[in-house]
Amino acid sequence: MKRFTELYWRLDATSRTTEKVDALREYFASAPPDDAACALAVLSGGRQLRAVSTTQLRAWAGEVSGLPPWLVEECYAHVGDLAETLALVLPDAPTAASDDPPHGAAEDAGLAEIMRTTIHGLRSADEAHKKDVVLAVWQRLAPRERIVWHKLLTGGCRVGVSRTLVARALAEMAGVEPAVMAHRLMGGHVADGAAFTRLLAAEPGPADARRPYPFFLASALDRTAPPEVAADLGPVDAWQAEWKWDGMRAQLVCRGADVTVWSRGEEPVNEAFPEVVRAGAMLPAGTVLDGELLAVRDRRLLGFTALSKRAGRRRVTKSILAAMPCAFVAYDVLEADGTDLRPRPLAERRAVLDRLVPHCFAELLAGGTTAAESEGIFRSPVVSGASWEALAARRAESRDRGVEGLMLKRLASGYGVGRVRGDWWKWKIEPLEIDAVLLYAQAGHGRRAGLHSDYTLGVWHDGRLVTIAKAYSGLSDAEIVEVDRIVRATTLEKHGPVRICMPRLVFQLAFEGVAASTRHKSGVAVRFPRIVRWRRDKEPADAGHLADLKAMIDAGQPP
Repeated sequence: MKRFTELYWRLDATSRTTEKVDALREYFASAPPDDAACALAVLSGGRQLRAVSTTQLRAWAGEVSGLPPWLVEECYAHVGDLAETLALVLPDAPTAASDDPPHGAAEDAGLAEIMRTTIHGLRSADEAHKKDVVLAVWQRLAPRERIVWHKLLTGGCRVGVSRTLVARALAEMAGVEPAVMAHRLMGGHVADGAAFTRLLAAEPGPADARRPYPFFLASALDRTAPPEVAADLGPVDAWQAEWKWDGMRAQLVCRGADVTVWSRGEEPVNEAFPEVVRAGAMLPAGTVLDGELLAVRDRRLLGFTALSKRAGRRRVTKSILAAMPCAFVAYDVLEADGTDLRPRPLAERRAVLDRLVPHCFAELLAGGTTAAESEGIFRSPVVSGASWEALAARRAESRDRGVEGLMLKRLASGYGVGRVRGDWWKWKIEPLEIDAVLLYAQAGHGRRAGLHSDYTLGVWHDGRLVTIAKAYSGLSDAEIVEVDRIVRATTLEKHGPVRICMPRLVFQLAFEGVAASTRHKSGVAVRFPRIVRWRRDKEPADAGHLADLKAMIDAGQPP
């Protein structure tokens, strides 16, 4: 645990890439393989499980420190980081440890042992046992170690490194190219020391056959700018334009007898999309397609909200398949006949895609084919435009088509790793907007600790305000300070860190889409809400109405 703690604080203390890579390489080279495997899962953004609730930790820390609950909460509000708050309020650990470390929480225990005994081993334990273990570990760890352990315990251990940097450090150790290591890390769960050792092998292993490639990500083009900004990209015929689908990014990997659908989050989602897996079995072995999972019924796109109802399922019933049929729309081919095509220009890859996937998705939407006829796999249509002005006009059709705008891809570009600016751009349409009233405010964390910067907003319905969204600021630092002062002065009630405020402030709320929802009391859910402006010129009575959002739902349905 000491070794991982030192790594955490080395990474936290620098913004220099070379120093981060050096720290990672030195840690992985010196750590036992089992510890290295656990660290890799944490550092590469793997899913972390919460063993103990933060409510329990705050209560136990109050008991140990002798502080009342309200004072612990006030400390948390000012510090802004729960792991650090707990470490600060707890009394110092004894300088000498006993000869019998409780529950395996030895002072020099490695990360794997700590994870096994005090984190994974606690998830199914009763509260009394959890408390015993937590209090025992507090007695054994120094404050800096406690902070890191608290983050691991609550499933929130994040530090400023990307998967790319982790892959670079491991690639230097293994003597392979960073792209090769990044590929190995995609979708591969390094469960133990043996798996970590295999990860560093110079030659590919059997698990490589099922892995997807690292996704290539687009950068955002100014959506509100006129076509002249797009013209700065050069001649329009040097680019390929496609619709930006409102779906779920995925790769379809067909190697040997295996067919796997991978989400962008590097999770296999075969159980959620069995029709896509069956369709993938019809592709030639050694094929990897990059594209979008879309829900479509009766030639109409159902949107991301409908698709998300299937994405996390382990079992999809016949009724769900009938209500929300899905297709895979491919816009790139990364591998064909077992050959990696990513270094080749997009124009060449597109020609290969056209041969592999004969049916175009536009045909399905137009009624020219069915999912059954093309086995549920389509190629994404190219959007034609002889000039940037023509493409801007096509982009204006996006909302009626149920898409989010245009993708612009340089025809000469290879398929990169991560977000490489310059070759792929997303040119999204302007967001939807509504004026909403601040109803609740909560103190932020980190550098905004002590300031109320997390807001719950509402609109009018039947003469009262109903909540529609949460937004995490979007204001300037000076405006946040001013809003915080108003929130404190107009607080009606306090519930822990949340304040119920008098309805005084109006904000312009932007969002990417709106859909009917049975999970929200208002009956609607907005997607990616954020505050774009403080409407000082408006009173709460001037804010929008729930009927306005419902009208957007009706108007936004594609034909």
